[in-house]
Amino acid sequence: MCFFSSVVLAVKDPTAVERANLLNMAKLSIKGLIESALSFGRTLDSDYPPLQQFFVVMEHCLKHGLKVRKSFLSYNKTIWGPLELVEKLYPEAEEIAASVRDLPGLKTPLGRARAWLRLALMQKKMADYLRCLIIQRDLLSEFYEYHALMMEEEGAVIVGLLVGLNVIDANLCVKGEDLDSQVGVIDFSVYLKSDDDIGGKERNVQIAAILDQKNYVEELNRQLNSTVSSLHARVDSLEKSNTKLIEELAIAKNNIIKLQEENHQLRSENTLILMKTQHHLEAAKVDVEAELQTYKHSRQGLDEMYNEARRQLREEAQLRQDMENELVVQVSMKHEIELAMKLLEKDIHEKQDTLIGLRQQLDEVKAINVEMYQKLQVSEDAMKEKNEIISRLEDKTNQINATMKQLEQRLQQAEKAQMEAEAEDEKLKQEYVNKSESLQKEFSQKEKQLLQLETDLKIEKEWRQTLEDDLQKEKETVSHLRTETQEIVNLKKEFLKLQEKNKHLKSICEDQEAALQELASKLSESKLKIEDIKEANKALQGQVWLKDKEATHCKLCEKEFSLSKRKHHCRNCGEIFCNACSDNELPLPSSPKPVRVCDSCHAILIQRCSSNVP
Repeated sequence: MCFFSSVVLAVKDPTAVERANLLNMAKLSIKGLIESALSFGRTLDSDYPPLQQFFVVMEHCLKHGLKVRKSFLSYNKTIWGPLELVEKLYPEAEEIAASVRDLPGLKTPLGRARAWLRLALMQKKMADYLRCLIIQRDLLSEFYEYHALMMEEEGAVIVGLLVGLNVIDANLCVKGEDLDSQVGVIDFSVYLKSDDDIGGKERNVQIAAILDQKNYVEELNRQLNSTVSSLHARVDSLEKSNTKLIEELAIAKNNIIKLQEENHQLRSENTLILMKTQHHLEAAKVDVEAELQTYKHSRQGLDEMYNEARRQLREEAQLRQDMENELVVQVSMKHEIELAMKLLEKDIHEKQDTLIGLRQQLDEVKAINVEMYQKLQVSEDAMKEKNEIISRLEDKTNQINATMKQLEQRLQQAEKAQMEAEAEDEKLKQEYVNKSESLQKEFSQKEKQLLQLETDLKIEKEWRQTLEDDLQKEKETVSHLRTETQEIVNLKKEFLKLQEKNKHLKSICEDQEAALQELASKLSESKLKIEDIKEANKALQGQVWLKDKEATHCKLCEKEFSLSKRKHHCRNCGEIFCNACSDNELPLPSSPKPVRVCDSCHAILIQRCSSNVP
């Protein structure tokens, strides 16, 4: 009769037939599992055939009427979505959901759903979890069609049947199983061998219907296997693309690390360049001082040579013809002296530039002094405001203390009134024993007064507590203001220190300006003396004085000249060298005092001196 009703439903609605068949299969699998487990008499494992058939039937029941979802790559149809929703509805299910996500061997949502069903069966809470899911029809409608098994009454019946599985103890190893690639096919031969089947024609009809259903399920299973294989291929392609992206990300991270290292190296190189420039500037200052000393020595030598020239003019008047020849040589020396004058003018211009730089630094120091003075005025104004706030806070504290004293007085008065009321109460008890009714009334009135006094006392205590809290806050603000005043005092001290530094820098600048003025006056005097010497200097003889523009590298070490590696003339050969190759000093025929000579001339002159010595 049941089969006839299912045939009638098939004419009307094929989905109803599917639901009825799945319900019957669920009943058979649950009944067979319970009976076989009770007869088995011990804990079930993963290889137990009735248990495997139960999971396959539950998988088909949960897949019935499942909506097809469009994902980024393909169409997705899996039961993991509604099962994952259980942890939001049933907090105890969060543990098995988290453990399913942490399993390393599961790659597909179907494998996670199968693992979830096994863990729920081991917890003996599968019926509770699915009952929570069936109650929320509005949430299930996102995953299932309206005619699905989980949306109809058959789902509730299956959930009721699952309660009987709580008598089964199962110990299933989820980690070792390949749940992703298992084929979920129902084995109907298990249920065809049961002794409780209806005999005769009805049994044959049922068997035929079940076989038809089996063929339908097998065809559906083949389609699902094809979709699963396509999904596996897409998952593999996604994993390959993911590995490529991970490699590109690693390369990008390595590039970022390299760029950071290069940035760090550039910063370190920048600091080294700054240190080198400072060192070169100091070396340049030392060279300028050495040049000044050599200039002074050469000026003294020229004075002595001028005296000797005048003496020779008086003694050698008869040798005019020779003097005319020497005049030709003097013309060339005149050009050299003009070059020396140009060099001196360049040095003067450079020193004037340094003087301008020092004046700019003095202006900057003055501007800093003005800014610090303005900051001091602002800090003094803030200090005045904070002193006013402190005075106000002190007035508030005095007022709070006065109110505290008033409250204490009121409290004492209330206690006295309470004592008086108690004394009067005792007197009334002793005197008016016979007047109990009037006493009770008065006693109740006194109790009311006492309650009022107690409430007043509580209110005053609370008020006192709030006043004490306000007083504590005011004390904290006073301490904060004191710290700020201490900081202002420290700023004043720093400002005074900066003023002293400014005065010291001013004095240094004035001393440097005075020294530069003296140097300028001495240079002007030396200019006049050199102009006087131009015509009379005949002792100097004609080495070629190389111009600064003609030399770009040192003649000995061939290193390029720069701001740090400056040019120096050898006073013997007239060539241009660096400081390292011309740091020797020897007296020459043109200058009795030691002057700068290059290394090669120094060696030659020392050799001559040693050969001349007997």
